[in-house]
Amino acid sequence: MRIRTLMLGWEFPPYISGGLGTACYGLTKAMSHLGMDVTFLLPRMGPLRLSGGSGATLESGLPHLRLRAVPSSLIAYGRFGNARGAHATARAGKAEESLSGPAPYGPNICEEVHRYALRVMKIAETEEFDVIHAHDWMTFPAAIGVAARSGKPLVVQIHSTEFDRSGEQVNQYVYDIERHGMHAAARVITVSNYTRNIVVSRYGVPPEKVEVVYNGIDFSDAAVAPMANGTAKRDKVVLFLGRITMQKGPEYFLYAAKRVLEKIQNVKFVMAGDGDRLYGTIDLAAWLGIGHRVFFTRFLRGADVDRAYEMADLYVMPSVSEPFGIAPLEALKHHVPVLVSKSSGIAETLRNALKVDFWDINEMANKIIAVLRHPPLQESLRANGRAEALRFRWEDSAARVNEVYLKALHVA
Repeated sequence: MRIRTLMLGWEFPPYISGGLGTACYGLTKAMSHLGMDVTFLLPRMGPLRLSGGSGATLESGLPHLRLRAVPSSLIAYGRFGNARGAHATARAGKAEESLSGPAPYGPNICEEVHRYALRVMKIAETEEFDVIHAHDWMTFPAAIGVAARSGKPLVVQIHSTEFDRSGEQVNQYVYDIERHGMHAAARVITVSNYTRNIVVSRYGVPPEKVEVVYNGIDFSDAAVAPMANGTAKRDKVVLFLGRITMQKGPEYFLYAAKRVLEKIQNVKFVMAGDGDRLYGTIDLAAWLGIGHRVFFTRFLRGADVDRAYEMADLYVMPSVSEPFGIAPLEALKHHVPVLVSKSSGIAETLRNALKVDFWDINEMANKIIAVLRHPPLQESLRANGRAEALRFRWEDSAARVNEVYLKALHVA
Protein backbone atom coordinates (compact mmCIF):
# COMPACT_ATOMS: atom_id res chain seq x y z
CA MET A 1 0.00 0.00 0.00
CA ARG A 2 1.52 3.33 -1.09
CA ILE A 3 0.64 5.90 1.56
CA ARG A 4 0.41 9.58 0.67
CA THR A 5 1.71 11.80 3.48
CA LEU A 6 1.03 15.45 4.16
CA MET A 7 4.03 16.42 6.29
CA LEU A 8 4.33 19.59 8.37
CA GLY A 9 7.67 20.89 9.58
CA TRP A 10 9.15 24.30 10.27
CA GLU A 11 12.61 23.87 8.74
CA PHE A 12 14.13 22.05 5.79
CA PRO A 13 17.53 22.49 4.11
CA PRO A 14 18.76 25.01 3.18
CA TYR A 15 16.36 26.80 5.57
CA ILE A 16 17.60 25.41 8.88
CA SER A 17 18.48 26.60 12.37
CA GLY A 18 19.22 23.25 13.97
CA GLY A 19 18.99 19.48 13.76
CA LEU A 20 15.29 19.23 12.89
CA GLY A 21 15.86 20.34 9.31
CA THR A 22 18.59 17.74 8.88
CA ALA A 23 16.30 15.05 10.31
CA CYS A 24 13.36 16.07 8.11
CA TYR A 25 15.51 15.96 4.99
CA GLY A 26 17.11 12.62 5.81
CA LEU A 27 13.77 11.01 6.63
CA THR A 28 11.80 12.37 3.67
CA LYS A 29 14.61 11.59 1.22
CA ALA A 30 14.62 7.96 2.41
CA MET A 31 10.83 7.83 2.27
CA SER A 32 10.96 9.00 -1.35
CA HIS A 33 13.52 6.31 -2.18
CA LEU A 34 11.13 3.74 -0.71
CA GLY A 35 8.36 5.03 -2.98
CA MET A 36 6.41 6.82 -0.25
CA ASP A 37 4.69 9.98 -1.51
CA VAL A 38 5.38 13.01 0.71
CA THR A 39 4.20 16.59 0.37
CA PHE A 40 6.17 18.72 2.82
CA LEU A 41 4.66 22.07 3.87
CA LEU A 42 7.37 24.54 4.85
CA PRO A 43 6.76 28.01 6.33
CA ARG A 44 8.47 30.47 4.04
CA MET A 45 7.63 34.08 3.23
CA GLY A 46 9.58 34.10 -0.05
CA PRO A 47 9.87 31.54 -2.85
CA LEU A 48 11.59 28.25 -2.16
CA ARG A 49 15.06 28.32 -3.68
CA LEU A 50 16.13 24.71 -3.84
CA SER A 51 18.07 22.50 -6.24
CA GLY A 52 14.83 21.48 -7.87
CA GLY A 53 13.47 25.04 -8.03
CA SER A 54 10.11 25.95 -6.57
CA GLY A 55 8.21 23.38 -8.59
CA ALA A 56 6.72 20.03 -7.73
CA THR A 57 9.78 17.89 -7.00
CA LEU A 58 12.73 18.73 -4.79
CA GLU A 59 15.27 17.21 -7.15
CA SER A 60 15.25 14.72 -9.99
CA GLY A 61 16.32 11.85 -7.73
CA LEU A 62 13.37 12.35 -5.36
CA PRO A 63 10.23 12.14 -7.50
CA HIS A 64 8.02 11.23 -4.54
CA LEU A 65 8.95 14.29 -2.46
CA ARG A 66 7.28 17.66 -3.03
CA LEU A 67 7.78 20.90 -1.11
CA ARG A 68 5.13 23.60 -0.82
CA ALA A 69 5.70 26.96 0.80
CA VAL A 70 3.26 28.18 3.43
CA PRO A 71 3.27 31.99 3.58
CA SER A 72 4.53 32.35 7.14
CA SER A 73 7.45 33.81 9.07
CA LEU A 74 7.26 30.98 11.59
CA ILE A 75 10.64 30.15 13.14
CA ALA A 76 11.46 28.25 16.28
CA TYR A 77 13.62 30.71 18.14
CA GLY A 78 13.71 34.48 18.50
CA ARG A 79 16.65 36.75 17.87
CA PHE A 80 19.80 35.20 19.29
CA GLY A 81 22.41 36.73 21.52
CA ASN A 82 20.60 38.95 23.98
CA ALA A 83 21.42 37.20 27.23
CA ARG A 84 24.54 39.07 28.26
CA GLY A 85 26.46 38.96 31.49
CA ALA A 86 25.00 35.75 32.88
CA HIS A 87 27.27 33.14 34.38
CA ALA A 88 27.14 29.70 35.94
CA THR A 89 28.79 28.80 39.21
CA ALA A 90 30.77 25.68 40.12
CA ARG A 91 30.55 24.00 43.49
CA ALA A 92 31.77 20.58 44.65
CA GLY A 93 32.85 19.67 41.14
CA LYS A 94 29.39 20.23 39.65
CA ALA A 95 28.36 23.18 37.54
CA GLU A 96 25.08 24.75 38.56
CA GLU A 97 22.90 26.78 36.22
CA SER A 98 22.18 30.42 36.85
CA LEU A 99 21.19 31.03 33.23
CA SER A 100 17.61 29.96 33.71
CA GLY A 101 14.29 30.63 32.07
CA PRO A 102 12.10 29.20 29.35
CA ALA A 103 13.31 28.74 25.79
CA PRO A 104 13.18 31.99 23.80
CA TYR A 105 10.62 32.41 21.08
CA GLY A 106 9.76 35.33 18.87
CA PRO A 107 7.49 37.98 20.40
CA ASN A 108 4.54 37.11 18.16
CA ILE A 109 4.93 33.35 18.16
CA CYS A 110 1.36 32.65 19.35
CA GLU A 111 -0.21 34.74 16.60
CA GLU A 112 2.10 33.29 13.96
CA VAL A 113 1.33 29.70 14.97
CA HIS A 114 -2.37 30.53 14.60
CA ARG A 115 -1.92 32.20 11.20
CA TYR A 116 0.22 29.31 10.01
CA ALA A 117 -2.49 26.83 11.06
CA LEU A 118 -5.17 28.67 9.10
CA ARG A 119 -3.02 28.79 5.97
CA VAL A 120 -2.07 25.12 6.22
CA MET A 121 -5.71 24.10 6.54
CA LYS A 122 -6.49 26.09 3.40
CA ILE A 123 -3.61 24.49 1.46
CA ALA A 124 -4.60 21.03 2.67
CA GLU A 125 -7.93 21.38 0.88
CA THR A 126 -6.03 21.24 -2.42
CA GLU A 127 -3.96 18.16 -1.55
CA GLU A 128 -4.69 14.45 -1.56
CA PHE A 129 -3.24 12.49 1.34
CA ASP A 130 -3.87 9.50 3.58
CA VAL A 131 -2.06 10.58 6.76
CA ILE A 132 -0.84 13.80 8.36
CA HIS A 133 2.67 13.79 9.88
CA ALA A 134 3.62 16.78 12.06
CA HIS A 135 7.08 17.56 13.48
CA ASP A 136 7.23 19.27 16.89
CA TRP A 137 4.85 21.66 18.59
CA MET A 138 4.60 24.64 16.24
CA THR A 139 2.94 22.54 13.56
CA PHE A 140 0.55 20.72 15.91
CA PRO A 141 -2.39 23.19 15.84
CA ALA A 142 -2.31 23.15 12.03
CA ALA A 143 -2.08 19.36 11.94
CA ILE A 144 -4.95 18.95 14.40
CA GLY A 145 -7.10 21.27 12.28
CA VAL A 146 -6.31 19.38 9.08
CA ALA A 147 -7.06 16.05 10.75
CA ALA A 148 -10.40 17.32 12.07
CA ARG A 149 -11.47 18.64 8.65
CA SER A 150 -10.23 15.71 6.58
CA GLY A 151 -10.95 12.84 8.91
CA LYS A 152 -7.45 11.48 8.17
CA PRO A 153 -5.26 10.11 10.99
CA LEU A 154 -2.59 12.28 12.58
CA VAL A 155 0.93 11.14 13.46
CA VAL A 156 3.09 13.52 15.47
CA GLN A 157 6.85 13.15 15.79
CA ILE A 158 8.61 14.45 18.88
CA HIS A 159 12.18 15.61 18.31
CA SER A 160 12.26 17.76 21.46
CA THR A 161 9.91 18.56 24.32
CA GLU A 162 9.47 21.70 26.36
CA PHE A 163 11.16 19.89 29.26
CA ASP A 164 14.25 19.39 27.09
CA ARG A 165 14.34 23.03 26.04
CA SER A 166 13.41 24.70 29.33
CA GLY A 167 13.93 22.23 32.14
CA GLU A 168 11.24 22.57 34.80
CA GLN A 169 10.46 26.20 33.88
CA VAL A 170 8.28 25.22 30.95
CA ASN A 171 6.37 27.63 28.77
CA GLN A 172 2.79 26.65 29.61
CA TYR A 173 1.48 27.71 26.21
CA VAL A 174 3.98 25.43 24.44
CA TYR A 175 3.42 22.55 26.86
CA ASP A 176 -0.35 22.70 26.36
CA ILE A 177 0.04 22.58 22.57
CA GLU A 178 2.46 19.67 22.82
CA ARG A 179 0.12 17.74 25.07
CA HIS A 180 -2.93 18.46 22.91
CA GLY A 181 -1.09 17.32 19.79
CA MET A 182 0.12 14.09 21.36
CA HIS A 183 -3.31 13.18 22.67
CA ALA A 184 -5.04 14.12 19.40
CA ALA A 185 -2.68 11.93 17.39
CA ALA A 186 -3.42 8.36 16.40
CA ARG A 187 0.28 7.58 16.91
CA VAL A 188 3.20 9.42 18.51
CA ILE A 189 6.75 8.90 17.23
CA THR A 190 9.67 9.71 19.52
CA VAL A 191 13.32 9.70 18.44
CA SER A 192 14.48 7.65 21.46
CA ASN A 193 13.30 5.73 24.51
CA TYR A 194 14.67 8.64 26.53
CA THR A 195 12.06 10.92 24.94
CA ARG A 196 9.38 8.23 25.00
CA ASN A 197 9.65 8.10 28.79
CA ILE A 198 9.16 11.89 28.98
CA VAL A 199 6.14 11.74 26.66
CA VAL A 200 4.51 9.00 28.75
CA SER A 201 5.37 10.34 32.21
CA ARG A 202 5.12 14.10 31.67
CA TYR A 203 2.35 14.31 29.06
CA GLY A 204 0.24 11.33 30.10
CA VAL A 205 0.25 9.71 26.67
CA PRO A 206 -0.76 6.03 26.68
CA PRO A 207 2.48 4.07 26.20
CA GLU A 208 0.90 1.71 23.68
CA LYS A 209 0.55 4.47 21.10
CA VAL A 210 4.11 5.80 21.38
CA GLU A 211 6.61 4.36 18.88
CA VAL A 212 10.40 4.87 18.91
CA VAL A 213 12.04 5.61 15.56
CA TYR A 214 15.72 6.49 15.79
CA ASN A 215 17.21 9.10 13.51
CA GLY A 216 19.74 8.14 10.87
CA ILE A 217 22.66 9.54 8.96
CA ASP A 218 23.68 9.60 5.33
CA PHE A 219 27.12 8.04 4.82
CA SER A 220 27.01 8.20 1.01
CA ASP A 221 29.31 11.22 0.87
CA ALA A 222 31.60 10.24 3.75
CA ALA A 223 35.36 10.03 3.36
CA VAL A 224 36.77 6.50 3.64
CA ALA A 225 39.75 7.59 5.73
CA PRO A 226 40.17 10.48 8.17
CA MET A 227 41.65 13.63 6.71
CA ALA A 228 44.95 14.85 8.13
CA ASN A 229 44.06 17.87 10.25
CA GLY A 230 47.62 18.94 10.89
CA THR A 231 47.16 19.13 14.66
CA ALA A 232 49.75 16.49 15.60
CA LYS A 233 52.44 19.13 16.18
CA ARG A 234 50.07 21.94 17.00
CA ASP A 235 47.12 22.44 19.31
CA LYS A 236 44.54 19.75 19.89
CA VAL A 237 40.96 20.75 19.11
CA VAL A 238 37.86 19.90 21.13
CA LEU A 239 34.61 20.73 19.37
CA PHE A 240 31.17 21.77 20.64
CA LEU A 241 28.72 22.07 17.74
CA GLY A 242 25.10 22.89 18.45
CA ARG A 243 22.75 25.62 19.58
CA ILE A 244 24.17 27.60 22.47
CA THR A 245 21.17 27.26 24.74
CA MET A 246 20.39 25.88 28.19
CA GLN A 247 19.44 22.52 26.69
CA LYS A 248 22.87 21.96 25.13
CA GLY A 249 24.91 22.61 28.29
CA PRO A 250 27.51 25.09 26.98
CA GLU A 251 28.42 26.21 30.51
CA TYR A 252 29.42 22.68 31.50
CA PHE A 253 31.61 22.47 28.41
CA LEU A 254 33.46 25.63 29.46
CA TYR A 255 33.93 24.52 33.06
CA ALA A 256 35.34 21.21 31.83
CA ALA A 257 37.55 23.14 29.38
CA LYS A 258 39.05 25.11 32.26
CA ARG A 259 39.89 21.86 34.07
CA VAL A 260 41.50 20.44 30.91
CA LEU A 261 43.63 23.55 30.38
CA GLU A 262 44.95 23.23 33.93
CA LYS A 263 46.51 19.90 32.85
CA ILE A 264 47.17 20.38 29.10
CA GLN A 265 48.10 23.72 27.58
CA ASN A 266 48.01 23.02 23.84
CA VAL A 267 44.23 22.62 23.47
CA LYS A 268 41.75 24.83 21.67
CA PHE A 269 38.02 24.64 22.34
CA VAL A 270 35.77 25.50 19.40
CA MET A 271 32.12 26.39 20.02
CA ALA A 272 30.17 26.38 16.77
CA GLY A 273 26.58 27.61 16.93
CA ASP A 274 24.18 30.40 17.81
CA GLY A 275 21.67 30.68 20.59
CA ASP A 276 20.14 32.85 23.26
CA ARG A 277 23.12 32.17 25.55
CA LEU A 278 25.82 32.99 23.03
CA TYR A 279 26.97 36.27 24.58
CA GLY A 280 26.56 34.99 28.12
CA THR A 281 28.75 32.01 27.18
CA ILE A 282 31.38 34.30 25.64
CA ASP A 283 31.37 36.33 28.86
CA LEU A 284 31.70 33.14 30.91
CA ALA A 285 34.77 32.03 28.93
CA ALA A 286 36.40 35.39 29.67
CA TRP A 287 35.36 35.26 33.33
CA LEU A 288 36.96 31.81 33.66
CA GLY A 289 40.17 33.17 32.19
CA ILE A 290 40.13 30.84 29.18
CA GLY A 291 38.75 33.22 26.55
CA HIS A 292 42.03 33.06 24.61
CA ARG A 293 41.61 29.28 24.20
CA VAL A 294 37.91 29.25 23.25
CA PHE A 295 36.83 30.18 19.73
CA PHE A 296 33.24 31.03 18.80
CA THR A 297 32.39 30.51 15.12
CA ARG A 298 28.65 31.31 15.25
CA PHE A 299 26.27 29.18 13.15
CA LEU A 300 27.97 27.09 10.46
CA ARG A 301 26.60 25.63 7.23
CA GLY A 302 27.66 23.10 4.63
CA ALA A 303 31.38 22.90 3.98
CA ASP A 304 32.14 24.96 7.09
CA VAL A 305 30.56 22.25 9.24
CA ASP A 306 32.69 19.63 7.51
CA ARG A 307 35.83 21.68 8.16
CA ALA A 308 34.94 22.05 11.84
CA TYR A 309 34.70 18.27 12.22
CA GLU A 310 37.85 17.65 10.18
CA MET A 311 39.97 19.80 12.48
CA ALA A 312 38.58 18.22 15.67
CA ASP A 313 40.31 15.59 17.81
CA LEU A 314 37.18 15.07 19.91
CA TYR A 315 33.52 16.06 19.71
CA VAL A 316 31.72 16.76 23.01
CA MET A 317 27.94 16.90 23.45
CA PRO A 318 27.31 17.95 27.10
CA SER A 319 23.54 18.31 26.72
CA VAL A 320 21.34 18.71 29.78
CA SER A 321 18.55 16.92 27.91
CA GLU A 322 18.96 15.64 24.33
CA PRO A 323 16.14 13.58 22.75
CA PHE A 324 18.54 11.98 20.26
CA GLY A 325 21.67 13.78 19.04
CA ILE A 326 22.49 13.62 15.33
CA ALA A 327 25.70 15.64 15.78
CA PRO A 328 27.65 12.74 17.38
CA LEU A 329 26.80 10.59 14.35
CA GLU A 330 27.97 13.42 12.09
CA ALA A 331 31.22 13.56 14.06
CA LEU A 332 31.78 9.82 13.70
CA LYS A 333 31.03 10.11 9.99
CA HIS A 334 33.99 12.51 9.88
CA HIS A 335 36.19 10.07 11.88
CA VAL A 336 35.96 12.10 15.10
CA PRO A 337 35.54 10.25 18.44
CA VAL A 338 32.69 11.44 20.65
CA LEU A 339 31.93 12.15 24.29
CA VAL A 340 28.20 12.42 24.97
CA SER A 341 25.93 13.25 27.86
CA LYS A 342 24.15 10.33 29.50
CA SER A 343 21.00 12.49 29.31
CA SER A 344 20.59 11.80 25.60
CA GLY A 345 18.88 9.38 23.31
CA ILE A 346 22.08 8.54 21.44
CA ALA A 347 23.70 7.41 24.70
CA GLU A 348 21.14 4.62 25.07
CA THR A 349 22.08 3.01 21.76
CA LEU A 350 25.69 4.06 20.94
CA ARG A 351 28.20 1.87 22.77
CA ASN A 352 31.50 3.02 21.32
CA ALA A 353 31.38 6.51 22.79
CA LEU A 354 32.51 7.99 26.05
CA LYS A 355 29.60 8.98 28.29
CA VAL A 356 29.34 11.34 31.23
CA ASP A 357 26.73 13.03 33.41
CA PHE A 358 26.41 16.55 32.00
CA TRP A 359 26.92 18.12 35.42
CA ASP A 360 30.09 16.17 36.25
CA ILE A 361 32.64 18.60 34.86
CA ASN A 362 35.57 16.85 36.53
CA GLU A 363 34.76 13.52 34.88
CA MET A 364 34.11 15.27 31.58
CA ALA A 365 37.52 16.91 31.79
CA ASN A 366 39.21 13.62 32.73
CA LYS A 367 37.74 11.87 29.70
CA ILE A 368 38.69 14.71 27.37
CA ILE A 369 42.26 14.54 28.70
CA ALA A 370 42.35 10.75 28.28
CA VAL A 371 41.41 11.01 24.60
CA LEU A 372 43.90 13.79 23.91
CA ARG A 373 46.77 12.09 25.72
CA HIS A 374 46.24 8.51 24.53
CA PRO A 375 46.14 8.04 20.74
CA PRO A 376 45.17 4.31 20.98
CA LEU A 377 42.02 5.27 22.91
CA GLN A 378 41.24 7.99 20.40
CA GLU A 379 41.69 5.60 17.47
CA SER A 380 39.58 2.87 19.10
CA LEU A 381 36.70 5.26 19.74
CA ARG A 382 37.02 6.65 16.23
CA ALA A 383 37.09 3.34 14.37
CA ASN A 384 34.61 1.37 16.46
CA GLY A 385 32.26 4.32 16.89
CA ARG A 386 32.19 5.00 13.17
CA ALA A 387 31.51 1.34 12.38
CA GLU A 388 28.63 1.42 14.86
CA ALA A 389 27.24 4.66 13.43
CA LEU A 390 26.79 2.90 10.09
CA ARG A 391 23.84 1.08 11.69
CA PHE A 392 21.83 4.30 11.80
CA ARG A 393 20.29 4.36 8.32
CA TRP A 394 17.53 6.75 7.24
CA GLU A 395 16.11 3.95 5.11
CA ASP A 396 15.45 1.93 8.28
CA SER A 397 13.86 4.98 9.92
CA ALA A 398 11.60 5.48 6.88
CA ALA A 399 10.55 1.84 6.93
CA ARG A 400 9.64 2.13 10.62
CA VAL A 401 7.63 5.30 9.91
CA ASN A 402 5.72 3.40 7.24
CA GLU A 403 4.86 0.75 9.83
CA VAL A 404 3.58 3.47 12.15
CA TYR A 405 1.41 4.87 9.33
CA LEU A 406 -0.12 1.43 8.74
CA LYS A 407 -1.02 1.19 12.43
CA ALA A 408 -2.55 4.67 12.34
CA LEU A 409 -4.61 3.64 9.31
CA HIS A 410 -5.57 0.39 11.04
CA VAL A 411 -4.01 -1.61 8.21
CA ALA A 412 -1.38 -3.34 10.34
